[in-house]
Order: sequence, then structure tokens, then C-alpha cells
Amino acid sequence: MLRDADRIFTNLYGFEDVGLEGARARGDWDNTRALIAKGRDWIVDEVKNSGLRGRGGAGFGTGMKWSFMPKVSDGRPHYLVINADEGEPGTCKDREILRHEPHKLLEGALLAAVAMGANVSYIYIRGEFHRETEALRRAIGEAYEAGLIGKDACGSGWDFDVHLHVGAGAYICGEETALLESLEGRKGMPRLKPPFPANTGLYGCPTTVNNVESIAVAPAILRRGADWFAGLGRSNNTGTKIFCISGHVNHPCTVEEEMSVPLRELIEKHAGGVRGGWDNLLAVIPGGSSVPLIPKSVCETVLMDFDSLREAQSGLGTGAVIVMDKSTDIVRVIARLSRFYMDESCGQCTPCREGTGWLWRMMERLVTGNITVEEIDLLDEVSRQIEGHTICAHGDAAAWPVQGLIRHFRPELERRVAAFQARQADQAA
Repeated sequence: MLRDADRIFTNLYGFEDVGLEGARARGDWDNTRALIAKGRDWIVDEVKNSGLRGRGGAGFGTGMKWSFMPKVSDGRPHYLVINADEGEPGTCKDREILRHEPHKLLEGALLAAVAMGANVSYIYIRGEFHRETEALRRAIGEAYEAGLIGKDACGSGWDFDVHLHVGAGAYICGEETALLESLEGRKGMPRLKPPFPANTGLYGCPTTVNNVESIAVAPAILRRGADWFAGLGRSNNTGTKIFCISGHVNHPCTVEEEMSVPLRELIEKHAGGVRGGWDNLLAVIPGGSSVPLIPKSVCETVLMDFDSLREAQSGLGTGAVIVMDKSTDIVRVIARLSRFYMDESCGQCTPCREGTGWLWRMMERLVTGNITVEEIDLLDEVSRQIEGHTICAHGDAAAWPVQGLIRHFRPELERRVAAFQARQADQAA
């Protein structure tokens, strides 16, 4: 369990002053100039050595991503883009940072920008986040007024401007290249890669896109040292992580915990346990709606980190834990998610545009059992023809919930089919 001394987000619930004065009292903006003075290479190396992996879902090494930015400018400006378009169902971690710890994000943005030679950062925030937008605008104003950002930021000699861009609520804009398209004023549709954003990103310039949490933890890593962060969790899954626990638990919550915490411990210690007791657990979606669910038998021992959940044929994703007890109609849940991914597809790739609608229609039939056993196999086969065959990961996100359902609840699906066929036979008789 994470010690209070190792906690990064000490005002996650907003009990203390959210403004600059309160942030400074908690250690934010503490001699940031000295960290900048250590240089670009030092910042990148510290983040690399900390083992920090992207907290937006993909889990790519953050320091490695920063190092892809060109070391020498060819005349084009460099950009840092922060993805605050938190639209993954079940996920509500970044909004707590935006509301209650905005100065951590701004300080992290400055340090990350120095590391990649960027003088400008754009924060792309979800359109529905009204209070979060207000809090961030207020924090940006305070930081400019105090000379922490802007010309000669923190007296470091580095000029750094921050712009806040409010999105229009499209889930697909959480994908980094669709986000860049939206920032440039076009429809949010993912780009083909290569070229990658580090070479040709925003306005055709070198760009790095990072998640809010990934940027917000950077100042703590640089102050306390890479070894401190790497000492939390387990190898290749280091540091702290904000988890959101919702669904059939006694106390839904958002909590910062150590990476690799056992899922059962996370639910029982922080969320008050499963409603009706642990034996009433049916399944958990461990990382936001796009990752495959895992049944109770897997939940007993799995650790909440990238590698353990991958071995369990699921994923850490955003760390959003959705708990479902035995009162849940698990087939209806996945059908509802299929509807979401159908609605949110940008329609650019044929497997996703046509496949997500087909998945939803099949899932709606499966809810009542109006399907054959052979069509269950067809459903799985088609989901695998969508997975990995689209420009971005939206196709995977639509396919994985269906695959998880078939993998772990095949007997329930076949029971529904048999029950439907029995009803049809009775009516015919």
C-alpha cells in the first residue's frame, strides 16, 4: 500500500487550496529554475530511468517518447500537446488533476517542454469539463502573473506559453493524431503513421502528445529522483498510478496507489469491497471500457499493472476499474459498450466503420439469445478481423470487450441461445 510520504497528488480531492499559494505550500513550483538549469538531457534521462510509462492507456515509455524529439531545430517550432480529452467510459482521473492539482500539470508541462525544446504547449481539454476548464484557466492566469510561465519562465531564460483548447466531446479525439487534426481546425480523424508526430505533428512541426497524468508526475520525479519513482511498484511497472473504482462497490472512489497493487486489495481497501461481499463478484473491467473484462477467478490474484493484466489477456489502460456483481446482465453491458464504440467511430476505416455497427447488432441479438452457437464463433472471428486492421486503436477498443465476453462467459452465451430456442419451440408447439 502506498505510503503517504510517497504520494504525489496530495490534493486529489480538493480539500486544500487549489490556487497557486496552496500549490506552493504543497511543494509545487519549488525552485523549478534549478531543475531547468540541469538541462534537457538530464530531464529526459531522469524520466527514462524512472521507468514512467504513459498513463493514458498505451503504456509507452514517457522518457523514450520525449527523446524522439529532434535535438537540433531545423527552424520549425517544437510543440508539447497535453491530452486532457478524457472520454474513456469509467475513467475520471485526469479531471481530478485538472480541478484540484492544475499547477502540477503546468509545472510538468514547463519541464517537459524544456526537455523537448518546445516553447509552446497546447492543452486539449474535453468539452464537457466545464469546472475543470475554469480551474485550469485560473491556474494558467496565476502562473503567468507570477512569472512561472511566459517570457523567461521561472527566471530560467526559457520562454514558454500555454494555450487551452476546448474540444467538442468526440471520443476519437483522445487518439493523439485525431487530437492534432482537431487542434488544426479539421474533423478529428486519425492520421496514418508514419510520419510520426515527433517529426511531423501539429502544423507539420515536431510534436509530442502526452496524457495529463504522465506530465503531472514529472516534477515529483525530477525533485525526488528517478530511483525513488523506480522503487515503487515492480520492474517495468514503476511508480504511482491514479485508479478510478466504480460500479458495484460500497464506496466508489478515485485513489492514488502504488503500481502493481493487487486488484482485490485495491477494491477492498479503498472502495469498501464489492457490494454484497467478494463472493458476489462477477467480473471486472480493469482499465476502462476498451479493455477485455476479467472474471472473479482472475481478479483474485491479478496485479494492477501493465504486464500482469496483459498476461491475464486484458490491460491496465487508464486504470479505471469497473466492478460488476452477480446482479449484472454481463451480455447487456458489452452490448451497451458496443453501441458506444459504434457511435464514436470516426468512420475513416472500413473495418471499424462497418464492423462496429455489425458487432453492436449481433450483441443486441445475443442479449436475448436470438443467435446460433455458430454465430458466436462468427462474432469472435469478425472482432479479430477488426482488431489490428484500422489506422488507430478504436477498432481494437470495440473488439476487445466482445472478445473478453466470449472468452470468459461462453457458457452463459450458449445458455441464452438454448433458452431462446426452447421458447421458440414452445411457441411453435
